[in-house]
Amino acid sequence: MTAHRPGQWPVERPVPLEDPGKERRHTRERARFTLTLGAIRAALEEEPSERAIRAAAKRWHEAITAAADETAAKLRRTG
Repeated sequence: MTAHRPGQWPVERPVPLEDPGKERRHTRERARFTLTLGAIRAALEEEPSERAIRAAAKRWHEAITAAADETAAKLRRTG
């Protein structure tokens, strides 16, 4: 038993801090998502009618799904 009390400085075994890169990565991903969604929303707001908005949304959905399929296939090929 040591004379060192819990919470006393200096600590015997410091707790490792979380990776600061993890937080930066999350911030970058969130910013990219927000910017992209904002651009899509702006494009939809330019449409003249509800029907045109729905058609544009469907095109965006199809384009995003196609991009996801291409990216997944590329990852499968490269391992």
